[in-house]
Amino acid sequence: MATPTIESLLPSLQTLATDQLRSRSSSSSFLPVELHAKQQEFYDDDRFDMLFGGAAGGGKTIGQLASGAKYVHVPGYSALLLRRAYTHLEQPGAFIPTAREWWGGSSAYYNASRHQWIFPSGATITFGYLDNIRDLDRYQGGEYQYIGVDEATQIPEQLLRYLYSRLRKKEGMEVPLRMRLTANPGGVSHEYVKRRYITEGPQHGRRFLPSLLVDNPSLNREEYLESLAELDPITRARLENGDWDAVPEGGMFKRSWFTDNIIEERELPKGLRWLRYWDRASTEVKDGADPDHTAGVQVAFRKGIWYLRDMKRFRLNSRDNELRIEETARADGRLAHIYMEQEPGSSGKDVISHYARNILPGYAFDGHRPTGSKVERAAPVASAAEKGNVKLVEGNWIGAFLDEAEAFPLGKKDQIDAVSGGFGIIASRPRLVRSVKVKDL
Repeated sequence: MATPTIESLLPSLQTLATDQLRSRSSSSSFLPVELHAKQQEFYDDDRFDMLFGGAAGGGKTIGQLASGAKYVHVPGYSALLLRRAYTHLEQPGAFIPTAREWWGGSSAYYNASRHQWIFPSGATITFGYLDNIRDLDRYQGGEYQYIGVDEATQIPEQLLRYLYSRLRKKEGMEVPLRMRLTANPGGVSHEYVKRRYITEGPQHGRRFLPSLLVDNPSLNREEYLESLAELDPITRARLENGDWDAVPEGGMFKRSWFTDNIIEERELPKGLRWLRYWDRASTEVKDGADPDHTAGVQVAFRKGIWYLRDMKRFRLNSRDNELRIEETARADGRLAHIYMEQEPGSSGKDVISHYARNILPGYAFDGHRPTGSKVERAAPVASAAEKGNVKLVEGNWIGAFLDEAEAFPLGKKDQIDAVSGGFGIIASRPRLVRSVKVKDL
């Protein structure tokens, strides 16, 4: 067989070069800004899973939008860019106004009703939001090659994990699958994001690319630092320095008391008798407000050891709260006793009566009126945890619980209140600790 000459290969090489140039130009035409060095590094990396950010002002949003648009020249390519709430997408400097600056007047078209940019190749970039489990229905059956979550630590771990199931592509499609999180330290999923990308990331091929104020030359750093100087030390350390180890300490609980005592479900003693205790809130999330969560945890006790598992935590309107509590009761089973904190006065009695008659009929359900302050009620929990006598059963609830426990009595108290309530019930009613021959109530 004759060896090909340069002359014979030249037409093919010219065609390949033309195709590559066309590919680069068609993609770059939708990237009308020059990325700074860290953004470019984020853009160039095509690995599957990556976290970008740390400090505020590091250029995360631009990096995310640019990376999502990297393959819009490929027919069928689809990207999904998410924030916790839709209003966050429309804030100055956020995805929607930035995309409008980039692509308004270009050959791309914006479908406002679907919050979606459609490019000449047929590729799409869709903007969405993800605040609670109901929002997952929006993406059920979706097929994306790029999912970018901005300010990911604000979104619960369970929802972040689900998004990996939406990354897929058709056979022969020559684009990489990419999951991209951008985040500052802090937030409900701080512990999960830190563990996934910083603690465990290197051994699993996940990359954390830190980006700080000094990495963003387009930002007026001096003025921004003056703004950050008004914050408390913990928040300032997180936003100014990207410090993932800066956590608020309320002084009552230490994180290590719990992290050293996390067990798997299979390690539980047989025949534990579980109860679930609810600390109820009835206000849903609205812009400008940060209401309490409804929190409900399973508690059991055996031979001096307390066991906690399956903390449920959500912020919904009153009716949806009721539905979620009813769903949880069905999952727990009818042999599990349910308790709910009863507020003082006739209104508290009315709420418990309503749940007993209309929401949880047929279940072992009682109201409970705790005494003492929240700190006093949490004291037995802290005492047991310090001695290593509180075991947490592995689950995606643990990160948010540890954040709250470490800050207690500062900040949110809903989960600690639920645990304290469960402790109080068992301590006052020893019959509840007796074993039963029912597997995994």
